[in-house]
Amino acid sequence: MPRTPTPRPEPARHARNRSLMNAFVRIADMWGLSAEQQRVLLGNPSRSTYFKWRKDEDPPLPPDTQERISYILGIFKDLQILLPDPREADTWIKAANSNPLFGGKSALERMLSGKVADLYTVRQYLDAERGGWA
Repeated sequence: MPRTPTPRPEPARHARNRSLMNAFVRIADMWGLSAEQQRVLLGNPSRSTYFKWRKDEDPPLPPDTQERISYILGIFKDLQILLPDPREADTWIKAANSNPLFGGKSALERMLSGKVADLYTVRQYLDAERGGWA
């Protein structure tokens, strides 16, 4: 007789969302991002929602926000691999980039368009640079 999958316990989801938000905040701090820039990267939640997510033990992150944070975590990881000096890795995100993909602007400027596709594009670019999936 086939077994039905056991539903994932709710506390695991909550712990994951807290971990995602903690990681995002640490990266945003290392990159020197303002609260407004962080909100844009997270999909433009209201200010009150954003600050609630930051302090909540159980932030109810929507799937879109989880996806956005996932891309940011990947971008951060790629930069740590490509640029082992933490200062260089953390400043690259704000440096003007001559690659046609960025048009002379920084990766952060591209990411701050507000579109999740731009986070994906930056992640894909960095994955290709380090020889990962493109």
